[in-house]
This record gives sequence, structure tokens and C-alpha cells, in this order.
Amino acid sequence: MIELPREERLAAAFVDLADTLVREFDVIGFLYTLAEHCVQLLDVTAAGVLLATPGGRLVDVAATDARTRRLETHSIEGEEGPCWDSFRSKKQVTDVPLATPEARARWPRFAPRAVEAGFASVAACPLRLHDQVIGSLDLFRDRPGPLDASQLRLGQALADTATIGVLQVRAVSEQLTVSAQLQSALDSRVVVEQAKGYLAHRLDTDVEEAFVHLRQYARSHHTRLTELARQVMQGTADPALFDRHDR
Repeated sequence: MIELPREERLAAAFVDLADTLVREFDVIGFLYTLAEHCVQLLDVTAAGVLLATPGGRLVDVAATDARTRRLETHSIEGEEGPCWDSFRSKKQVTDVPLATPEARARWPRFAPRAVEAGFASVAACPLRLHDQVIGSLDLFRDRPGPLDASQLRLGQALADTATIGVLQVRAVSEQLTVSAQLQSALDSRVVVEQAKGYLAHRLDTDVEEAFVHLRQYARSHHTRLTELARQVMQGTADPALFDRHDR
């Protein structure tokens, strides 16, 4: 496949993140898209997205790989890390080297786990619109050296665009409250995780490759990610999805 020029990929990313006024908006797939665009467009290895409950508790809703999801889960449980700092301060966390005494002093539980997971540094951007912050975007790198300031600005722009999309959907939705929408996102994430594992078993591959296959199939067949995941778990998915040669 021929890779599009960076300008076209950048434009496509903002179009994806602005296109939220669609029927049956899939918030979990939307935030996976945000994380994936960050990895594709920025000099980062992985990304994770967390949303806040009305009570101010962060929950992980999207991550580009399994190690990032585990790390985000530990961060939430310990209530420390770049996501919490960004969410609480409503500001960016600029690139922080993780294997330093300063990082361990700042995040005594998070920093060692991040290093153990293979990450060298982390930055974070709040999901914000003016003074309203609904979550955080974490950006991880496995290479030494600082993340360029222009890269962080682009990450913030992507996060801001996604925030506007989520808030726009919340505003126009008459059926779901914010709490119900968040619960729906969490329920969808569970189904997606289950489908990833089942598909990995059926295809005899790892979970990450299975997820890539699931996402690609959903896109090429114009199917919502969560709906396809439910079909997989209910045994109603197209048999072609389980064909190794279809990958």
C-alpha cells in the first residue's frame, strides 16, 4: 500500500475526529481512532485515552497496545501518572524521561512500571474545551530524547478536536446522559477486548495483530467496531473474518 503524504494523513485525521454527528456514534471506536492517529502522526510509540466520570474518576477507554492498557490501568488504580497530572491541572505534561530520580519521585509507582514496560518517556494532553476537561491523552515513547514541542502541540490539537466531538455528541443526545454514555463506552470496551482475545485464538496469532485485523475488517465493511465485536462473541460474524488469508 502506498503511504499518503503527511499533509494528507494529517487532514484525514482531523476529518475523522470531526465526523461525530453520525447515527449511533461509537465513542469507543472514536477514541481508538484518536490514539491510532497519534501513533501514526507523532513521534510516539503508543497512546492511551482516559475519560472522566462525572465524579472525577478516570477510566481507561482506549490504548494502542496491551502494555499501554496495563500501564494505564495501574495509573488509574494508583491515582498517579501523567494522565492524572494533566487531568487535574488542565494542562499538558511535557515530555518526562521516566528512568530518572525526578520521575520516580513524581510518580513512585507509575514511573518504574513504565520503564519496565519498555517506555523511555511520556507526555500527556488534557481532553479539554476551554475550562472543561473530560479526560486525558497519554503519549509514550520507547526512544530516548525529548518529544519536539511542535509534536506536543499537534497532539493537543488532535485531543482538542476529539474533545469537541465527544462533547458535541453529548450535547445533541437526548437519550443518553453523560454517565450512561460513559458506561456504554466501558461496556463496549469489554466486548472489544473479549473479541480480540477470541479472534486471536481463532487466527492463531497475538492479540494486537487480531485487533488490527478486527479494525481493518470493520472499516472496510463499514461496520461499527463494537457491533463487529458483538457479532464475533455472539457467533454471527461473517465467516470471512476468521479466514487467515483475509488479513
